[in-house]
Amino acid sequence: MIKTERGIMSSLLVVVAVTCVLVSRAECHTSTTPTPLNSCKAFSTCDSCTQNPKCLWCMTNDTCTDYPVSYILPPPAVCKLSQARWGVCWVNFEALIIAMAVLGGTIIISIAVCCCCCCCCKKRQSGPDRDEERFARKREEIRPRADERKVERKVRHDDIRKKYGLVPDSDHPYSKFENE
Repeated sequence: MIKTERGIMSSLLVVVAVTCVLVSRAECHTSTTPTPLNSCKAFSTCDSCTQNPKCLWCMTNDTCTDYPVSYILPPPAVCKLSQARWGVCWVNFEALIIAMAVLGGTIIISIAVCCCCCCCCKKRQSGPDRDEERFARKREEIRPRADERKVERKVRHDDIRKKYGLVPDSDHPYSKFENE
């Protein structure tokens, strides 16, 4: 149980580390020049535009626009998803959404598997004790009946031996042939 939890925890740490690397690479391109708060149109390059999280760069017409915050995804009227850049210039918005969805799904599935493993391990630890008690009770119930049947079989076999003269009461082993 401890080994599986450590394995799950180490895989979660790897996922977190990869996420941190991706996020830190996106933040490495920050500039020292202050950016105006309200004017995304002032940016003329993709690198300068994507540094501001409120701005969206469109590759079709090479313009920087305000990110449409009323929508989760920018509508096609602003820019097609395959041509939109946000955060970094080398990943289009469509690929960014897919990558984040896969990463989020992996994290959620990992957490769900971890919870299921923990719950199942607790059930398995308490389960065999109850099963062993139940089997012990059944064995104790069956044992007297088995002993009774064993005694009955012995009595029946002894009766058959007496009937055919095979009782080991005699002095020598060939006493059963004396009747002939």
